[in-house]
Amino acid sequence: MPERQFDAQDLTRFLDKHKIATIEELKGALGTNVAMTVFRKLRPLSYRTSYSHGNRYYTLDRIADFDERGLWSCREILFSRRGTLLKTLEYFIGHAQAGYSARELQAVLHVGVKESLLKLTRQDRVLREKMSGHFLYFSLDSAVRSRQIISRRAKEMEQTPDEARMTDKVKAAIVLFLSLLDEQQRRIYAGLEALKVGRGGDRWIAELLDLNPATVMRGRRELLAGKVLINRARKSGGGRKAYEKKRQE
Repeated sequence: MPERQFDAQDLTRFLDKHKIATIEELKGALGTNVAMTVFRKLRPLSYRTSYSHGNRYYTLDRIADFDERGLWSCREILFSRRGTLLKTLEYFIGHAQAGYSARELQAVLHVGVKESLLKLTRQDRVLREKMSGHFLYFSLDSAVRSRQIISRRAKEMEQTPDEARMTDKVKAAIVLFLSLLDEQQRRIYAGLEALKVGRGGDRWIAELLDLNPATVMRGRRELLAGKVLINRARKSGGGRKAYEKKRQE
């Protein structure tokens, strides 16, 4: 009995129609139960796997419509021109102007990256350094890394103060100081710190001091308008009445 012949065109027709597919779907399109048969037919077609969803989805290079960053999303399945998540992270870090934090990379790639970053670090494919209390990832190339670190420091200096620039000890000291103040003093102090921060200061100070942003805004406005009760001494005639001891007749 002659061996069955499988046609790669069955895969291209299926992917042209559906754009992406799992290996099980491609096995069905090709009419085989053997995954290796699918891979043999895919190989000359220039295919790639998703970097999200456990690399379970496949597409063809000519179908993927990559953006300027080399990323493409189809029905929330994510693909990269660089291939796997590890290769994508390595490329992004190596070509970043100021390196990347895990949070920044996650915002760009829309997948969890911590485990992959740890693997890249252990494999000496990227360099991890702690700056301002956070881990940042830089290129292994010393010249590129130096430029990235300089750019990162300049970027942090241009930004308004944030948690990355304030140590835990400083934050604890501020909270302790705040606990010694009365209601008006807390409000005015919060408003003063918000003024120092500038844009976005009300929200940031409110989060730091666990206050309502409206309270911070009120303190800031009172301070700017000079509506601060400076003399908080007791009013004349106020307080406990003097005790007069009655004379015994």
